[in-house]
Amino acid sequence: MAPDESIVQIEGPWTHRSVHAGGTRFHVVEAGQGPLVMLLHGFPQFWWTWRNQLEALPADGYRAVAVDLRGYGGSDKPPRGYDLPTLAADATGLIRALGETGAIVVGHDWGGLLAWTMAVLEPKCVRRLVTVSAPHPLRLRSALVTDPFGQLKASIQALGFQLPLLPEHLLTRRDGRRVGRFLDLWSRPGWPEKDTARTYREAFRIPTVAHCALEYHRWFGRSQLRPDGRRYVRVMRTEIEAPTLQVHGALDPRVLPRTAQGSSRHVAAPYRWRLLEGAGHFPHEEIPDVFNQELLGWLADPEPDR
Repeated sequence: MAPDESIVQIEGPWTHRSVHAGGTRFHVVEAGQGPLVMLLHGFPQFWWTWRNQLEALPADGYRAVAVDLRGYGGSDKPPRGYDLPTLAADATGLIRALGETGAIVVGHDWGGLLAWTMAVLEPKCVRRLVTVSAPHPLRLRSALVTDPFGQLKASIQALGFQLPLLPEHLLTRRDGRRVGRFLDLWSRPGWPEKDTARTYREAFRIPTVAHCALEYHRWFGRSQLRPDGRRYVRVMRTEIEAPTLQVHGALDPRVLPRTAQGSSRHVAAPYRWRLLEGAGHFPHEEIPDVFNQELLGWLADPEPDR
């Protein structure tokens, strides 16, 4: 029997609530008071990926809000809207619904691609930008073509996601075993622990989550040949004016460090690159103390380095 949305209501030093933005209901988890830090998760996860930051950020004087993205966890799962411009509108609408005009935006994996997009499409809403394991979307697009034995090979699973129906079945069968397999493959040796993997496997088996999550990948792939994709590429050539911190695990086999590192050319503002040794695709979970030190140190710097 498939689990229901209640399994993402995990208790901790935070509060759960629903917030409506643009006609869509989002499940958010909130802790602390101060400047707003919006935390955007990636694939195949949900808000809980930021559990360590939901404790560290409030302790340092920030209001941390982790979101279940459209189609995930306890948020609405509409049949469409999984393109990056729509997802950016979701996130900026959420910032306003939370009573703020802007936020520090931290995004991992797909949440990172979304954060890059927000910084271009809604620059006034992104006061600072932090991307984790996420190259600039144009850099990723380019690397898939120019690095066939590197980034294209590393993205082979995502190419398989373009098929209809079958990927959903493969991801959810046997209690979501393939979700756990991806976490193992993409992370440092020894992570995740069994309970951690089980939590993500269960959340991915909530009805329609697998389909919605795969629609992100399908839009990115199929839009390359469509007018909406060409429009997106044109607008994403705009330089980013928000101070940017880009964090990447040195052992990341899903998004190669060399793919991410070329993203600085798209940032006109102060920019900092941090390659974290001993971490794979999930540095904020694999080595949370090191990650939090980098994040909080950069946020505390009033004039981050170029």
